[in-house]
Amino acid sequence: MSTSNTFTNNAGIFGKVYFPRLSVPVSTIISNLISFGIRFGVFLPFLVYFMLTGSTVHFTLWVLALPILLLIMAGMGLGLGVIISSLTTKYRDLQQLVGFGVQLLMYATPVIYPLSTVQGAMRWVILANPMTAVVEVFRLGFLGTSSVDPLSLLYSAVFTLVVMLIGLLIFNRVEATFMDTV
Repeated sequence: MSTSNTFTNNAGIFGKVYFPRLSVPVSTIISNLISFGIRFGVFLPFLVYFMLTGSTVHFTLWVLALPILLLIMAGMGLGLGVIISSLTTKYRDLQQLVGFGVQLLMYATPVIYPLSTVQGAMRWVILANPMTAVVEVFRLGFLGTSSVDPLSLLYSAVFTLVVMLIGLLIFNRVEATFMDTV
């Protein structure tokens, strides 16, 4: 969400001095990673408390995949953000659709419900979402339970690489006429 309107919100800065335009969405991603680190630091004491009080929460070795999960999330956020922000320079109404789409896609990602509760025809829709594997491997690493094959992270990583490549291609094409349309 935060990278989707980067270029339209910072048009005044881009018009005054030249600097690498891609640095603004990258800085947004880095800022969000720092925010994640702070929230993760608050999460860990609660996790330890629940472990000490006898809850069925336990770490698995998949906790070591945390840097990979963060790279996948950051790369996907950067790729999709650059695609959307490049398109919103010309199609301004796309910003409204992005807000609605992100809220809608949250329900297609097993954040507030475990994947094991999804059965039948909807399961393949949820599994097609590249963030499903990331969320479920987080759940597997820190809570010890998940119903996704951890190898599906490969699908998420490939999807992220493709989205980043498409984002860079679209960005390079739009950058030439970027200041004229903003």
